[in-house]
Amino acid sequence: MAAPLLTLRDITLTFGGSPLLHGAELMVHEGERICLVGRNGSGKSTLLKVAADILQADGGERVVQGGVTIRYLPQEPDLSGFASTLAYVEAGLGPGDDVYRARRLLEDLGLHGDEDPKTLSGGEIRRAALARVLAPEPDVLLLDEPTNHLDLPAIEWLEAELKTMRSALVLISHDRRFLENLSRATVWLDRGQTRRMDRGFKDFEAWRDDLLEQEEKERHKLDRKIAMELDWLRYGVTARRKRNQRRLADLGALRERRRTERRVQGEVKMSLAEGEQSGKLVIEAKGVSKAWDRPIVVDFSIRIARGDRIGVIGANGAGKTTLLGVLTGRLQPDAGTVKIGAGVEMVTLDQKREALDPNATLKTTLTGGSGDNVSVGGEMRHVMGYMKDFLFSPEQANTPVSVLSGGERGRLMLARALARTANLMVLDEPTNDLDLETLDLLEEMLGDHPGTVIVVSHDRDFLDRVCSSVLMSEGEGRWVEYAGGYSDMVTQRGAGVAARRVEKSEAAPKPVKAAPAAEEAPKKRRLSFKEKHALETLPGKIEAMQKDLAKLHDLLADPDLYARDPARFAKVSKAVDDTQTALAAAEDEWLALEMLKEEIEG
Repeated sequence: MAAPLLTLRDITLTFGGSPLLHGAELMVHEGERICLVGRNGSGKSTLLKVAADILQADGGERVVQGGVTIRYLPQEPDLSGFASTLAYVEAGLGPGDDVYRARRLLEDLGLHGDEDPKTLSGGEIRRAALARVLAPEPDVLLLDEPTNHLDLPAIEWLEAELKTMRSALVLISHDRRFLENLSRATVWLDRGQTRRMDRGFKDFEAWRDDLLEQEEKERHKLDRKIAMELDWLRYGVTARRKRNQRRLADLGALRERRRTERRVQGEVKMSLAEGEQSGKLVIEAKGVSKAWDRPIVVDFSIRIARGDRIGVIGANGAGKTTLLGVLTGRLQPDAGTVKIGAGVEMVTLDQKREALDPNATLKTTLTGGSGDNVSVGGEMRHVMGYMKDFLFSPEQANTPVSVLSGGERGRLMLARALARTANLMVLDEPTNDLDLETLDLLEEMLGDHPGTVIVVSHDRDFLDRVCSSVLMSEGEGRWVEYAGGYSDMVTQRGAGVAARRVEKSEAAPKPVKAAPAAEEAPKKRRLSFKEKHALETLPGKIEAMQKDLAKLHDLLADPDLYARDPARFAKVSKAVDDTQTALAAAEDEWLALEMLKEEIEG
């Protein structure tokens, strides 16, 4: 076999405490498709940064063949300093790279190239970053969670694009179907070390379970040997003999090995607190319509019965969250009726984790600040035990929510939501940031739940495993129910989810036909002096807040800030959250005023 394009050998790295990486290795040959898997916090992103030469390891060797080009997609791309998305993408090109490919990729991903990076959403930032790393067609592509913030059309487009490229790939992703479709080899990062299987992710779990079973057998043999040596020590030791001294030393070594052995991280223990059984009819919608700047739901009817598992799917902007709000009574429809059945106890999980107070501790978030116990399905449990079920250590009890990782916040939201009694679970993107093992347990828990589940997700495998039917956006506010999961829907339709494209000429929202019960439009009026003043001054305020936010993020980028000055870290974290909240409110206000102005001016 030819020499690898990229080699990491015996990589070690420690961020205080136990080593995060300890003898980790990675070899990437020409054209390989490798998925890098492991639990949240196992060091996958860190190893990829070492491979990209962004992070220096404490020990080990990084070797790159001469002339090999490498491109790296981070989890949080930074577009600051660029005037447009096209300028950002073109800055990633090398000598001789095709500039037309850069523009073509942007258009394929639903961007035009002249967008201001300061105004982009999380999904648009991810799309621009993907175009930047794909455009040069490098020898090695290192992709860290490339499907984050992408909708189903973009995920499927990315799969097809990567399959046609000659680049070797190293992928980190929590999207099981994405990994199965692309990977041809698997590297498992576990307890600081890597193990490789020359098969794709589809075979990973069986391979991993075999390795863990063998490891458990070896541990059992070690325990038995220690017990035998202890028995000898109690009844047969004669310290004056050299062989006995050696056996004592060997026993000490065995004990030390057992004591320092790094165990597999525990599994999340999930159980849903069941409420009283609801009536047979959970939700009934008749002739429902809802519009914002365009039709979101048009003349939609559905009956959701006890035990149904409904998936809601569609491109970004299709109105999935709005439909969810209408069905659950959080939003009033413009026309039609929604009836919630008798005895329905609902619990919701928000996709943006907005319900978490960033300044509250983990313990306070779970207990509500009322002592050391948390009510789980009406029964009291000690908070430390409940935290352990979701892989939180006792030392994290007083950790502020603001310092938790995305995966830890996801587990915390699940822990809080699942503690409440419910017979209707409403989950908006519950799989965000969850590792594969936690996803497995969530799927199992939802499958065993006797109540009703409504879930919005872009995870095809999750939809296939959980849903009994899916609601699919067909465009222009039309929603159609298909029996089965995502794959069944594709079979019935003959196609997957189509992207919702916004043409460049669409400078303003198109006029919307009034819903049947809301035909009387409000009379047009003039903008008040206060509204005119806000329209003129808000852009400046928004720009100032964006600059403040960038400075605060620069402060938080200091890896030693928390250890050096916890109080300042907490203060800066709170300022980030406050500024983000104020910025979002200002942007919403400006957008609402702009839409009002356009409506008045016709």
